[in-house]
Amino acid sequence: MRGYDLTNACWRKSSHSGGEECLEVADGVPGVVPVRDSKVAAGPVVVVGSVAWMEFVRGMVG
Repeated sequence: MRGYDLTNACWRKSSHSGGEECLEVADGVPGVVPVRDSKVAAGPVVVVGSVAWMEFVRGMVG
């Protein structure tokens, strides 16, 4: 498994999340989308391939 240095990652709340409890994604990591729980910023991060993330979002939107 490849490691990613997310120390300086720029996290933003996902536009597909609502309210206080939501996901955050980090931009600028080539080929992947790091995802974390906004309530647990120092917690675990799931790293999803960019193509898989696009398919997931497409499925959620409609």
